[in-house]
Amino acid sequence: MANTPDNLKYAESHEWARLEADGTVTIGITDHAQEALGDVVFIELPDTGRTVKAQEQVAVVESVKAASDIYAPIGGEIIETNSEVAGSPEQINSDPYANWLFRIKPADVKELDGLLTAEQYNAGPGA
Repeated sequence: MANTPDNLKYAESHEWARLEADGTVTIGITDHAQEALGDVVFIELPDTGRTVKAQEQVAVVESVKAASDIYAPIGGEIIETNSEVAGSPEQINSDPYANWLFRIKPADVKELDGLLTAEQYNAGPGA
């Protein structure tokens, strides 16, 4: 069973979302996703300032096996990207929850309520 922290929300497309104290939302890919991809070798992150809708394709993670689109679990403005992980994409494989991809200033923070809990995620796509 993949590692699935209880303090995060999950999208069926294998992204996680964490609401921060300042109202922004940090996004990354799940342990299940990085395991399925294998060794991550490249990450293409979205441009800051870009406004996205929920379920919009915003980034790409490439591994030795495949390339996978990353989707915004909620809508809003991309306010920060993790350049450190873009420069060393293999960090995703060691800890996908510490090595986030981007942050969003949500258009509607209530969209998080539509995402899955860890228990729901483990019962569905992450199982």
